[in-house]
Amino acid sequence: MSLNRKEAENTAEVISRALPYIQRFAGTTVVVKYGGNAMVDDRLKESFARDIVLMKAVGINPVVVHGGGPQIGQLLDQLSIESKFVNGMRVTDSKTMDVVEMVLGATINKEIVNLISNAGGKAFGVTGKDGRLIRAKKLVTSHKTPEMAAPEIIDIGQVGEVESIDKSVIDMLLQSNFIPVIAPIGVGTDGSSYNINADLVAGKVAEVLSAEKLMLLTNVAGLQDKQGDVLTGLSVDLVDELIADGTIYGGMLPKIQCALDAVNSGVAYAHIIDGRVDHAVMLELFTDEGVGTLITNRKFGAV
Repeated sequence: MSLNRKEAENTAEVISRALPYIQRFAGTTVVVKYGGNAMVDDRLKESFARDIVLMKAVGINPVVVHGGGPQIGQLLDQLSIESKFVNGMRVTDSKTMDVVEMVLGATINKEIVNLISNAGGKAFGVTGKDGRLIRAKKLVTSHKTPEMAAPEIIDIGQVGEVESIDKSVIDMLLQSNFIPVIAPIGVGTDGSSYNINADLVAGKVAEVLSAEKLMLLTNVAGLQDKQGDVLTGLSVDLVDELIADGTIYGGMLPKIQCALDAVNSGVAYAHIIDGRVDHAVMLELFTDEGVGTLITNRKFGAV
């Protein structure tokens, strides 16, 4: 594609303005949780892949962790396997787990690797079972009503939580100049597979890698106040206050908690960004304005 003089000047200006950010983050690791609209819209898929390849090209080490809930649901419907949810988590019996592994570990993971490859990058897809990258244990959940004397323990099947991450597997890929693409499937001590929330996996990966940034792509503009305005540059203490006063509630709470856990464990910055925007990752990394909410433990969170 050829550019006219004005377009070329605009491109040069944009690259020039991005230079301080490129210099600031070169050599650091950024973990990106990929999901939502960005995974199903062809234009957004291509822009995401180009952003990831650009990060690698300017010396940043991206690590991608992906979800795939809607795609899993679609295949379960096609196979006439009923989907059940408890506290927002998919009940995962053995048949459902087979579908989860097929969709996350094969279809979606390979598609992301191909997208990055087509954009000129070098990606390597793995599940948490490969090399026992993600050691998991069964997630225990409970339900309690005011009438109940004690909480009821609910068995939601092969749904897990992260017990540990073997960073040596990721380090090996990064040192070989690959972009790791990780499906959030864990393995138990007995070899059982576990379906794990992708946000939680991304947060734990960011923690063990001492990542500079954790970026969670969502289908909303970011964390919003009660007037609907996007909040950013937030300290951990301020986020705690927003949870206490009810500004943060419902489906946003798990993502916010994931971000808080990450920055409290040494990740410098956590971002909740609008994956519906073209080049959302690039805009958040390389511009002052960004496209979402930034949370940090540091005094100055504007980068």
